[in-house]
Amino acid sequence: MDILIPCCAALDVHKKFLVACRRRLLSDKTVESQTRRFSTMTRNLEALAAWLAEWACTDVALESTGVYWQPVYNILQEHFTICLVNAAHVKQLPGRKTDVNDATWLAQLLQHGLLRGSYIPPIEQRELRDLTRYRQSLVEERTRILNRLQKVLEDANLKLASVATSIQGITAQEILRSLVAGETDPVVLANLARGQLQKKKTELEQALTGRFRPHHRYLLGQLLSHLDYLDTEIADLDARIDGMLKVLLPFAEAVEHLDTIPGIERTTALIIVAEIGVDMSRYPNDRHLAAWAGLTPGNNETGGRQRSSPIRKGNRYIKRALVQAAWAAVRKKGSYLREMYYRLAQRRGPNKAIIAVARTLLQIAYHLIIRKEVYKELGSKFFDERDRERTQQRLVKRLQSLGFVVTIQDEVRPTAEHSFAAA
Repeated sequence: MDILIPCCAALDVHKKFLVACRRRLLSDKTVESQTRRFSTMTRNLEALAAWLAEWACTDVALESTGVYWQPVYNILQEHFTICLVNAAHVKQLPGRKTDVNDATWLAQLLQHGLLRGSYIPPIEQRELRDLTRYRQSLVEERTRILNRLQKVLEDANLKLASVATSIQGITAQEILRSLVAGETDPVVLANLARGQLQKKKTELEQALTGRFRPHHRYLLGQLLSHLDYLDTEIADLDARIDGMLKVLLPFAEAVEHLDTIPGIERTTALIIVAEIGVDMSRYPNDRHLAAWAGLTPGNNETGGRQRSSPIRKGNRYIKRALVQAAWAAVRKKGSYLREMYYRLAQRRGPNKAIIAVARTLLQIAYHLIIRKEVYKELGSKFFDERDRERTQQRLVKRLQSLGFVVTIQDEVRPTAEHSFAAA
């Protein structure tokens, strides 16, 4: 096999150390290789860069092991072309795996041009991605705290959630904080009702009659304090993200365009832009982007037959956000996405249909970012109007199967002259 890179190196990265293997093609067409172990401290990584520069290495491959590859990448990216490799794509044979063998095998694959590098976004996008991912984790933590708070109320025989629409509302929060302050009289607590809950004071009194002990008061106070802290952290993150978008104008423009898609709000648009960026040139088309996100089934063909295959692993952050957006989009009446979901759900089931809608949302986002346009609604009649003859044949066939005799006649619409005469 031909050698495409005369001098290169590969790294097997761990938390505390890494094993480096450098290879070069000599004048007599033989290959020389050396292996050495380095610590992952910054000074040792600089020594690694000098060691690789001794042989004038041009390319370096390393596996994407957790977050341990990042400090190595930060040091070497200024001096070498880095190829970040998915570890699942370069597995060794069982029984032959050592750190030295891993580095040597990776270097051989790189030298022969058999590695496919992963995409490493620019630093601005990586920082925005860190903020959106951290914000998402805080929102999930907030949801867990609310669920735990509800468990405490149930243990205290307080059925506040059965009367109030949400325990995050103004009335519910005032009642909870009054309970922490020591007030347990159901009548006094029910009088805190605001808005529509004022009509449910009697139900509130019954719901707030329970067995609220000091233990519950302590837990409730701790949970409310944690919620206040999370709310403050999320607000600070939102301010930080808004500040970044004022500098990253292409990202801000893309967020505004994606916000016009049904089901996608500003937070979801931020997640999409942070994960895929605004440079769509690295995706040949929208289907490649959907495959990268893990919203398309894998290939499973044997004996000339294509078997059913589940969707592949992909970017879990964008996949989760798009599925949630898809459930919101199918609730909009008269929309293209809603009609698409129900047509697919009849044949393939709701789970596959919602994944198809999520994939369509990502494909729409792909084209809106490229064209720098807002979303244009196609409407629920798009599928019928796309091929009127086929729709007509399908409906006639269905009526005939029920025993009806169908005669087709075009609708006669009154002209302007007839309308004037009728008036």
